[in-house]
Amino acid sequence: MLEKLIALRQFMTVQDEKGERGATATEYALLVAFIAFGIVLAVGLFGDALAGFFGELTTTVGGWDGSGTGAN
Repeated sequence: MLEKLIALRQFMTVQDEKGERGATATEYALLVAFIAFGIVLAVGLFGDALAGFFGELTTTVGGWDGSGTGAN
């Protein structure tokens, strides 16, 4: 078991020396950028629909008086 851990550490050290750490950071940055772009795109496409949905939900919940009858 110890030999496998030593081999793993040596492998990771070699990968760091090859500059893999920078490539990984770049890949994560691209991933974050694509996710952010997707969120912006989704909000742009569905923003009005979501605003209408939550507006209706607010009106409905605002009309609740807690008596269980649903009357104001």
